[in-house]
Amino acid sequence: MADETAIVAGGCFWCTEAVFRDVIGVSQVESGYIGGTVPNPTYKEVCGGDTGHAEAIRVTYDPEVISYAEILDVFMGTHDPTQLNRQGNDVGTQYRSAIFPLNEAQYAEAKAAIERANVDQGGKVVTTIEGPAEWYPAEDYHQEYWEGEGQRNPYCLAVIPPKLLKLRKSFQAKVKST
Repeated sequence: MADETAIVAGGCFWCTEAVFRDVIGVSQVESGYIGGTVPNPTYKEVCGGDTGHAEAIRVTYDPEVISYAEILDVFMGTHDPTQLNRQGNDVGTQYRSAIFPLNEAQYAEAKAAIERANVDQGGKVVTTIEGPAEWYPAEDYHQEYWEGEGQRNPYCLAVIPPKLLKLRKSFQAKVKST
């Protein structure tokens, strides 16, 4: 079976990228921008909050190893889907929690994932389902950020390790061996 793609936005793309790089069945994670009105936006434009884009990741995965529903459960379980237009200190629509399904089957799974998360979160999930929308890869220096510059970035050092711990604790069977 061919690899499939999922696109999600859960705050800072450095953080969500770091989480999904550790998920079994995931072969590639690309940081980028989606859901806005400006063609080919730059990081500076998106950070300004005026383009409508979200910082997001595009996940390439093997559906024989991990399903789209499981991808979404990991996504919902490793960020705070109850915060509107923010994740921690990152505030603005560019940090919104959103799922960008690529077809009707993914749309149905996205609805189901939000329903499951709402049970866990007391009905407070604000994650949206958006799209279709154009995907724009982020600049090269954002790709694989945690593996490089992120390990020296105080923001990343404060935010990413707790997300990775949550991944390992809540989704132990879905974590790659280190």
